[in-house]
Amino acid sequence: MKMMKNLLLLLLVTVASAKVFERCDWARTLKRNGMDGYRGVSLADWVCLTQHESKFNTQATNKNTDSSRDYGIFQINSRYWCNNGGVSATNGCGISCSQLLTDDVSVAINCAKRVVSDPQGIRAWVAWRAHCQNRDLRSYLSGCRL
Repeated sequence: MKMMKNLLLLLLVTVASAKVFERCDWARTLKRNGMDGYRGVSLADWVCLTQHESKFNTQATNKNTDSSRDYGIFQINSRYWCNNGGVSATNGCGISCSQLLTDDVSVAINCAKRVVSDPQGIRAWVAWRAHCQNRDLRSYLSGCRL
């Protein structure tokens, strides 16, 4: 029983420390950080991508079939972009993957800029291809007063 209580407490602490952005607040944060039009990618594309990758959650993680992991609000992959001490081929952003899980999203935004600067561009994100590409994305910024 004590173990169950400790597990529940740990879960509550983890959930309480995760920042989940509200859509318009996230759009304003992205805009303030120069993401609107960065490498030709619209603000609506970034908001759509992060909605479908992480639901705007800074501490989102996902384990992939190749044993790599995706981290943070952009779900940046450990195989190519960050070092998690496990599967990491290149560490293109030169960071620890844990840096992508903080409420200070500046590291995540800078890494996303690095990812989108590669030849694959925004197409590097599966969620963007599946949910945002060639779609009307106006609703992602609707009512945000940018």
